[in-house]
Amino acid sequence: MVTVASSPFIPRRFIFSMPIQVTCPSCLKRFQVSDKFAGKTGPCPNCKKPLRVPDKSEEVVIHAPEDEAPKDSKGKSVLVPILREEVDFTKRGLLITGGVVFAAFLVAIGLRFAGGAPVIVQVLGAILLAPPLVWAGYTFVREQELEPYRGEELRNRVLILSGIFAALWLIYAFVPSYVFELDSFAEMSFTVAGISFCAILGIGTFASIATFELEVMSGLAHAAFYLIGTALLAVLAGVTLAGGG
Repeated sequence: MVTVASSPFIPRRFIFSMPIQVTCPSCLKRFQVSDKFAGKTGPCPNCKKPLRVPDKSEEVVIHAPEDEAPKDSKGKSVLVPILREEVDFTKRGLLITGGVVFAAFLVAIGLRFAGGAPVIVQVLGAILLAPPLVWAGYTFVREQELEPYRGEELRNRVLILSGIFAALWLIYAFVPSYVFELDSFAEMSFTVAGISFCAILGIGTFASIATFELEVMSGLAHAAFYLIGTALLAVLAGVTLAGGG
């Protein structure tokens, strides 16, 4: 129930009820008084300043909308409200992802001092780094107002997208080399490498949007998070991605 001051601009369609709700204009304390004091003036029980109890004609009662949901024999709604659960992505999962990336960083430095990463190590690195980077990327780019994927469904989507992301590096490594008859992807010019990278980034963006139902910019950020991250680790490990010819 809301008590308002009388005003010629407020329609007087009121529902009377007892007792009367009063709000002190000085201290804003709310309390109830008997309807026998309607229209009278007296001290506020909180701040002791004088206030006037609204008359019945000045009282407005606002009722909640009627609940038309199905009821049981006791008159209670049989529908159970759906509660949105907050999912905490910032603890164990991110610690694991950070640990994997840090370990990959140390391995990349070790491979650089060892003379570079063999092809099999490059392939394994692209595959093994995909799941933690895909998972971590999703925690950052997902729409916060929507219910997130979790459990088995989240795992399956992460694995599917991880396979697609890892395969993008195979496209980068073999398609331009085949088209331009190069001995390896390292012989690509920077122009060809840039176009190829944009192409796989576009494919990765589409795959991310389709897998996690993201917006375009979120899908782009998700794919870039993996591709740029693995590219930097490859360069750190001494892998020549372009311009070596």
